[in-house]
Amino acid sequence: RMRGVLKDMLPETQRQSTSNAELKVSAPDHEVMAEIMTKLIDLGAVTPAQEVCDANLEPVTQAGVAPDDFYVTTIYPTEVRVNCEWVKVQHQRMDGAIAITETPDGVIARCKLVRDLEVGEQVIVGVEGIRTVRKTESREQRNQQEFSFMASGVSSERRVELVVEQIAWELRQIRDQGGRVVVTAGPVVIHTGGSEHLSSLIRQGYVQALLGGNAIAVHDIEQSLMGTSLGVDMKRGVVVHGGHRHHLKVINAIRRCGSIAQAVEQGVLTKGVMYECVRNNVPFVLAGSIRDDGPLPDTQMDLIKAQQDYAKLLEGTDMILMLSTMLHSIGVGNMTPAGVKMVCVDINPAVVTKLSDRGSVESVGVVTDVGLFLSLLVQQLDKLTSPYLAK
Repeated sequence: RMRGVLKDMLPETQRQSTSNAELKVSAPDHEVMAEIMTKLIDLGAVTPAQEVCDANLEPVTQAGVAPDDFYVTTIYPTEVRVNCEWVKVQHQRMDGAIAITETPDGVIARCKLVRDLEVGEQVIVGVEGIRTVRKTESREQRNQQEFSFMASGVSSERRVELVVEQIAWELRQIRDQGGRVVVTAGPVVIHTGGSEHLSSLIRQGYVQALLGGNAIAVHDIEQSLMGTSLGVDMKRGVVVHGGHRHHLKVINAIRRCGSIAQAVEQGVLTKGVMYECVRNNVPFVLAGSIRDDGPLPDTQMDLIKAQQDYAKLLEGTDMILMLSTMLHSIGVGNMTPAGVKMVCVDINPAVVTKLSDRGSVESVGVVTDVGLFLSLLVQQLDKLTSPYLAK
């Protein structure tokens, strides 16, 4: 459907260095060319200066509905050409539209979800006047990065201890430099005995926000109040008599208090992940689903509002730890721009691959038991006795 001709190439002196290539692309019709250009732009291609023109704009005529052929954003930093000037798109994320607003201070380009578009807003359509900004680091530069091990992708054969050691160094660096780490976690963290380790990370200042669902909070509080998770005794590993009712009793107790924070203030909840979040002023969002029992009074059952709350806590994040929750981790990944370091931990290699394969070299998948991972991570952090200072 397409034809490409290599017009010119400027190779570097070493095979691992970055090179520049100029391509001439032809297609049988405009529709095919537009499809090709969309893919090339997403890959970081830039049209020659003499061929650059302003982006095409069309107004929104119905709230929450974009014009036909609107440009769909990616995770990569994007710039659009408006009034002969390149403007950086704000709030970058994937699967959005680009809305243009003209102010006395200049043009503002923002990435917005289709549902949030307002009547009268100008939205970019087509592929003209758009470029994505990709890093063009050489292999030597990447190898000098502390997080370069993340380029190796997903493997269940690598020594988990080695990966954890490098993640620990990165966490310490982010904390000591006042950075931001967000954890998205599922109830498996509690079932596998990871509650005390995640609590320790929060208490030591390694976590700046917690994202999850109703279940992680319910089972964390169940363990704190009743010593079980899903009715299983956490010390003996056996189902206790009547344990299937424990999580419902816990939900009822928290609802009686009014909220998780009030349960802490009233002395009902005295330990665990949610307790540490409240005591250390770490914000959390619990996004509800159709299967939730209760739910807890803190669980946000309006999913659009939950997505907005997630996105707010993800702003300015340096690293995201995705701990055994495919559902919430995919949601978080869709909101996250390129450049944010992501660590995905799950016992299922297919889940890890799905979450790690987002086109960013700064992501890694760790195939292991999440309780073991958190235990090793806390142990490694405890060995780091001095602050990590970047060179």
